[in-house]
This record gives sequence, structure tokens and C-alpha cells, in this order.
Amino acid sequence: MTTTIIENGRLIDGTGSEPRQGIVVVKNNKIDYIGDASGFTKTGDETVIDAGGNTVLPGFIDTHVHMMFEYAPLQQRLTTPFSYMFYQAMAYMKKTLDAGVTSVRDALGTDLGVKRAIEDGLIQGPRIQVSINALTITGGHGDGMQLNGDVFDISPSGYRGMPNGIADGVDEVRKKTREMLRAGAEVIKVHATGGVLSPTDHPEFTQYSFGELSAIVEEAQFRKGIKVMAHAQGAEGIKNAVRAGVHSIEHGIFLDDEAIELMKENGTYLVPTLLAPVSVLETAEEVGMPQSAVEQAAEVIEHHKASFTKAYEAGVNIAMGTDAGVFRHGTNLRELSLMVESGMTPMDAIVASTKTAAECMGWEDKVGTLEEGKLADVVIVKGNPLEDIHSLSDPDNILAVLKDGELVKEQ
Repeated sequence: MTTTIIENGRLIDGTGSEPRQGIVVVKNNKIDYIGDASGFTKTGDETVIDAGGNTVLPGFIDTHVHMMFEYAPLQQRLTTPFSYMFYQAMAYMKKTLDAGVTSVRDALGTDLGVKRAIEDGLIQGPRIQVSINALTITGGHGDGMQLNGDVFDISPSGYRGMPNGIADGVDEVRKKTREMLRAGAEVIKVHATGGVLSPTDHPEFTQYSFGELSAIVEEAQFRKGIKVMAHAQGAEGIKNAVRAGVHSIEHGIFLDDEAIELMKENGTYLVPTLLAPVSVLETAEEVGMPQSAVEQAAEVIEHHKASFTKAYEAGVNIAMGTDAGVFRHGTNLRELSLMVESGMTPMDAIVASTKTAAECMGWEDKVGTLEEGKLADVVIVKGNPLEDIHSLSDPDNILAVLKDGELVKEQ
């Protein structure tokens, strides 16, 4: 049995409790002890990691990523062989781990084979929950058909293991949900509204009807016990999704008071992804973002921040998510800075990125907090993030990362 002791660290356990000095003892892949050093007797056979007076936290969780791609100029996408994306994704996953993110929920684009390759140790990456591909209406967000008739999807679909997500009407969405479940989906992703990157719609454009969304939720949740996550930016689409029983609202840019009250009543999670439109503007020229995306990103940023602030102050469940893949992987923890700048306390931002994120994914029994019996996903970060939350934005300040008890990054 392999035993590792992390000592000389400030412990922030992810529960919201005050930081304390102590040690974390890892046996094989689980946390065996956390607390005062005097409460554990060393045998001398342990591996000791000295945190150097820095901060020890649970592995961070990003509940909205796209591990298989990063937005790139059109010419580059057209001249890149199909299989190359799988090798690129290996680098994206390593960057994600190095940023301190040990678990992710993939919001479309990653198939079951990639998940299994991680679990079987063939490649190194975060623990992953897959949605396979997103359901979308014809002509809506996620339909890559351009005005000239060509199809340019951000992420390839329609290949083995990655069903195409376009479906219209109750019968079609029910069947399409079954296809995603057959392909290995652990959460169903649906586009309930338009989006910033859509070439033919607007973020406030309502897509699926209440009846279609209800059929998706019924098929996923009631038959398989699987939750539904909804890309939903406009208020009407958000309310349709919440009333239909969707588990989490992704983005939530144009939340109104009624939507916030509905989310509170139903226990619906908000995954804000504040970093997404900010990064679109920052990288637009470099990656060749279409002008429509640039204009829509600039339009929504202030609405986005205001909606987040209202939801937070109202007590809506908030789980950290970023939309990494629309921008560079490995920059995930910038999201915490943006949440704090929009009114969240640093401790609440950490809880949203650990405990609440795990709850959103249904993984609260195994990750999200430093507690005995949970999987040993542990991060050591430089300094005290409660005093400088912005320090987490720099992956160089992530000094060490353990996933499943294995040291996957050290400096």
C-alpha cells in the first residue's frame, strides 16, 4: 500500500470551512486522513510532500469544457487531418491537469473512447463525464450549416461514436437522446437557445419548445437516471429549460427575475462560463473568430456579469464552468477571478469550483472536498488564494497536482 503525506500546508477543504493548518494522508488513491499532524503516526515508509507553507485544496472541477478542440482559424481546420484532433486533445488534457483541474464535464465533442483511454491509463487527463454531442434544432446553435451551404462545425460529428445532434420535434429529440445514451453519454447536452458563436441566430433566440425539452429530460432522467444540461442564454429559453426539469443552465446570460426564482425553486444549477465571451474578444483576431461572434460577445458581456451577480445574490446554486475549448485549455481558473470581480467571495468561488461543481455532476460522494474516503484529488497552490484569487489564473502557481493519488504535476 502506497502512502503519501502532504504536510506544512494551509488546508482549504472545499466545504467553505475556515482554512487550517494540517496534513493530508493519501493511501493508494483515496484520502485516508486529514487534520492535525499530531493525529497521525508516521511509520517512516511514507512519501512526504512538503507544501512549503502554501495552500492545499481539492482538485478543481470545471463543469463545462470541450476537451477535443480549441477554436482555430478556418483554413487550419480545413487542412488538419481528422485523426490529428485526438493527439491535440492529449496536450489539452495535460494543460488542464497542470492548471489544477482534475475533473471535468465535457459539454460536447468527446466520445466514449477518449474517456476510456484516460480511465485505462493510456493517456493522461482529468476525470471526465461525457455528453458525447449536443442536441440542437435545424438552423440553431450547433448547426454548422453556413449561409453558402457549406458545413463548418467547431467539433466534428457524425463519425462512429459521435452521433450528429440535429433533431426537431418530440419524436426526433427522443430518438436522438437515445442515440447519445447508446454512444455512452453520462449527461445529455441540449441547446435551448442561440449562442454567441452561432452564425445564423442570436443568444436570445429560443430554440427547443417546452414539449421537446420535456421529452429529452424524460428520456434521459426517468429512463436512465441521467441529467440534462442546457446551453441557455436568453430568458425565455432558460425558463423553458428549468420548467422542463433541466438540471443545469449553461451560460445564463440574460437571466431575469422570474428565471432566477424558477431556478431557486427547482434547485437548478447555474454554470456561468463568464470567461467564454471575454476570451472570444481577447483571441478573436488570432484564431479568426467570425465578426458576428465578436459583435455578439461584446454585446453580452455586461449582461452576463449582471445576471451572474443577481443569481449569486439570490442564492442560486452556482457551479464553476468555463467553456474551455472555445478558448485555450489550461486557463480554466481565470473563471474564479471573474466570479469574484462580479461579487462572489473568494471562498465561495473556491466552493463553486470544488464542492458545488461535484454536486452538479453527481460526483459529490467521491470528489470535490478534502474528506476521508474520497478520491485523492489534491492541489497545492502558491500563496493564499483567499488573499489573491487572481493567482490561480497562472498555471505556474499550481505547484503540485495529485489525481487519484498519483502525482501528475510537480515543480
